[in-house]
Amino acid sequence: MRIALGISYLGTHYQGWQSQPSGQTVQDQVESALSRFATVPLNTLCAGRTDAGVHGLMQVLHFDTDLAREAFSWVRGTNRFLPPDIAVQWAQAVPDAFHARASALARRYAYLLLESPVRPSVDAGRVGWTFRPLDGDAMRQAARHLIGTHDFTSFRASACQALSPVKQLTRLDITRKGAYWRFDFEANAFLHHMIRNIMGSLVQIGQGLLPPDAMAEVLAARDRDAAAPTFAPDGLYFLGPRYDPAWGLPERTSAYDWIE
Repeated sequence: MRIALGISYLGTHYQGWQSQPSGQTVQDQVESALSRFATVPLNTLCAGRTDAGVHGLMQVLHFDTDLAREAFSWVRGTNRFLPPDIAVQWAQAVPDAFHARASALARRYAYLLLESPVRPSVDAGRVGWTFRPLDGDAMRQAARHLIGTHDFTSFRASACQALSPVKQLTRLDITRKGAYWRFDFEANAFLHHMIRNIMGSLVQIGQGLLPPDAMAEVLAARDRDAAAPTFAPDGLYFLGPRYDPAWGLPERTSAYDWIE
């Protein structure tokens, strides 16, 4: 049978999601825990790979197994072998036609940014940081240039393996609560470092270093050198994919409430 899992993790101490020879990735930890619980090797496929230092509130993965276990057993049994900063949130049997990556209709991220003259402390590694005040209206005006289907080459890392730089960004909302800014992104898919590169340009515009319309010029340039440097991974959270409701999978985990 095919099993889907929802995973949450703090990415601070890991070299991203995808398995590496070092074994210091989230996928390595999850597959090790699954295999120890199942007592047979299990390999997984995920909805979206995250970079080193990036967090996940609902990474979705699937794997195939001959073992018959109740859903709660996959959750509790796997969590027994996981480190404290990674946890299975839910498990569900799915049809063989379901694919964690290929079945995803969209992917959602949030970036949390602290605006403060003092660096983060208790939230170190969990938020980005700017010590200069930000203009929310300027950033929102700039963000509007990115909504829609565009060639996002200017925000694409050189190591990106995507077949096309053209993506459809359907949401980029910017809100503030106290000293913390939240940037919500949703697209059919994202390029490598795309959100962090957009964040770099948004912050420059928010700080008044560039006018809002500069975002349109950066986008049109289709040149990575036209955009700002890549922003820190600390405040980036993978909220998870969106699937057709017919699959019956959860759309959120309790960790969503933590970053509200």
